[in-house]
Amino acid sequence: MGTRRKARVFVRVRPTSDFAHEMIRYGDDNKTINIHLKKDTRRGIVNNQQTHWSFKLDGVLHNASQDVVYETVAKDVVSQALSGYNGTIMCYGQTGAGKTYTMTGAMENYKCRGILPRTLQQVFRMIREHPTQAITVHVSYLEIYNESLFDLLSTVPYVGPSVTPLTVVENPQGVFIKGLSVHLTSQEEDAFSLLFEGETNRITASHTMNKNSSRSHSIFTIYVEAHSQTLSDEKYVTSKINLVDLAGSERLGKSGSEGRVLKEATYINKSLSFLEQAIIALGDQKRDHIPFRQCKLTHALKDSLGGNCTMVLVTNIFGEAAHLEETLSSLRFASRMKLVTTEPAINEKYDAEQMVKNLEKELALLNQELAIHDRLANRPLVNCDTLDEIQIDEINSQVQRYLKGTLDEIDILSFGQMQEVFNQFRVVLSQQEKEVESTLRRKYILIDKNDFAAISAVQKTGLKDAEDHLVGEADGQSFGLAVTSFSTKPGEKPTSKKTLKEQFSSSARKEGISSSVTGKDLDIFTSKDGDVKDMLLWDREISSLENLLSDSSKEELHPPRPSTPPSKHEAFEDFKKERGSEINRILKENKSIFNERSRMASETTQCINAIKREIDLTKEALNVHRSLQEKQGLPLQEAPVGSHMTPLMSLQGAVGSRQPGECEIIDDEEFQLILKLKDLKKQYRTEYQDLCNLKAEIRYCQHMVDQCRCRLLKEFDIWYNESFFIPEDMQVAVKPGSSIQPGMVSVSRIMPLKTTMGLQQAHRK
Repeated sequence: MGTRRKARVFVRVRPTSDFAHEMIRYGDDNKTINIHLKKDTRRGIVNNQQTHWSFKLDGVLHNASQDVVYETVAKDVVSQALSGYNGTIMCYGQTGAGKTYTMTGAMENYKCRGILPRTLQQVFRMIREHPTQAITVHVSYLEIYNESLFDLLSTVPYVGPSVTPLTVVENPQGVFIKGLSVHLTSQEEDAFSLLFEGETNRITASHTMNKNSSRSHSIFTIYVEAHSQTLSDEKYVTSKINLVDLAGSERLGKSGSEGRVLKEATYINKSLSFLEQAIIALGDQKRDHIPFRQCKLTHALKDSLGGNCTMVLVTNIFGEAAHLEETLSSLRFASRMKLVTTEPAINEKYDAEQMVKNLEKELALLNQELAIHDRLANRPLVNCDTLDEIQIDEINSQVQRYLKGTLDEIDILSFGQMQEVFNQFRVVLSQQEKEVESTLRRKYILIDKNDFAAISAVQKTGLKDAEDHLVGEADGQSFGLAVTSFSTKPGEKPTSKKTLKEQFSSSARKEGISSSVTGKDLDIFTSKDGDVKDMLLWDREISSLENLLSDSSKEELHPPRPSTPPSKHEAFEDFKKERGSEINRILKENKSIFNERSRMASETTQCINAIKREIDLTKEALNVHRSLQEKQGLPLQEAPVGSHMTPLMSLQGAVGSRQPGECEIIDDEEFQLILKLKDLKKQYRTEYQDLCNLKAEIRYCQHMVDQCRCRLLKEFDIWYNESFFIPEDMQVAVKPGSSIQPGMVSVSRIMPLKTTMGLQQAHRK
């Protein structure tokens, strides 16, 4: 690359059954979106209202699967990482439009995994495909919540909490987060474990437009460093991939946010507004200043937005007419991002240790070449070794005699000797300066000319120097003194302390995390165990399931409530057949995928064991055949008819080793055994690599099965409480379609509500 190129922008439309076909239309090239609105007739005859918009992008992803999205958006960016190019993939859009689903995916379903887990899989797959390179991978996970930086991986046991707060720091190499933990991941399983740990620590909340809304921006960074194992070159390449999941913009009138959620929405909209300002400034070629430092988000993404990076933006929008205004706003942001240009280039660095080794090797070769040149010119050999103590003492003696006049000249035989001579002259000069100063201090009182207080005190006493001038005067004229500040040094900036407001924000952030885990301070979540922070956004199948359940619940007739609630075991079986049937189906599918991968791993293991036994039998047969040949005493130089004579060194890897240079007579039987042994070893390596890949998939599938099982139990608890414990006169308030969604209000809060209403009615009477 090395040349400037524009950012790539894609639009992904969330699937819906109520798509506004008359208002939103796609171009034939699948890269254009046209928006059409009807004119408002209430404005009169003269109406200049704009009704048509057309947006030209790099691609429109409509009804696209997760596989298609990753192949289109992220695959090329990730593949360039091993070559040393930085990359950034960012998801932007309205809340609930599917940003987190696009970036992370549904953890309960293996097929619906997003860009982030697929990127980790591709990185480690490329590492296995490049055995000639030593590649290391590190990851970090940053969260920006209410304009404060937090490390989502600080809860890892061997990391511990950070003592210093996280700050954005700039250096000549770029922008980095000071205090952010970076973790080495040698295997794919380690990377996924860190990803799941970070997702667990993210802040989520619920409002009318999104049940699991991300309340913070997150940046998952993958650092790649590649060294060549075949070349002894000190140069190596580094790169980083930033995967940014932005929090969704909200209209408070639609989301109905209150309290803490309202404060979070305010910070989110503010940071997204500053991000758009930075994008507009980057798109204007006449702008000299880019406002990156207006907020933590733009400052942390400074290198990604307009620096050495390949930039890709995925804009998530709704397809319904009710969200058309927010859709237009998101498309305007995408069109402005199209004007941003970046300059991706290879990040090359040099290994200092390897550079020293290469320089030492080059120095040895140059010394040998110089010795040969001196020998051909009949000159004495130049000693290039380091001088020892005896030689240094001899040079010191020569310098002393030269200064005293007893030695006319000093013979220079090497460059090292010349350097040491000048060094000895410097030592002698320094000693003489000290002796002169010591002599003056014994005879006179010396005052530093920069010590103004001492000079003023001496002038008051009327002391004069040898030329009859007052001390502190120059040529009989007084000094012109200027007052300077001694509090700060020139060029030094005063250090700022952490304000009380920032300390309170940090403590409130910690208390918010603990309260989200305990569930005591949350008014819009309800769950027995209270651990709602672990829930991520539902995928497309879960969203359709909730719509299906809300529609079917309106039509079905509610049977009368039994006087005694059934046991949880019986109720759970009914729940899996009715309301939880879709979740149960997904759980069974994930289990089937997990069982299939386990079965494949078992078969692969059996195949590897069979190949190993076959290798042992082949080696044993080969050794027996050779022992028979040695007993028969076949000659080494004459080959019988139907045999193969080949240098033994070419078969050293498969059949062992003998004396170098010998030729071994190999008949057809031994030759076939050697070929068979090579094929078996190659097959063994292939099967073993497949087994490693299957183990990584099995661990990933196991985590998804656990997530889906927890989701099923949580939904059952909500359904069980609402069906058998909420009073019948309060059932209207929690029906689907009402302002209170199922699971948003706990049973413990509804029961006191009924008591309060009864007391109010008695008071009125």
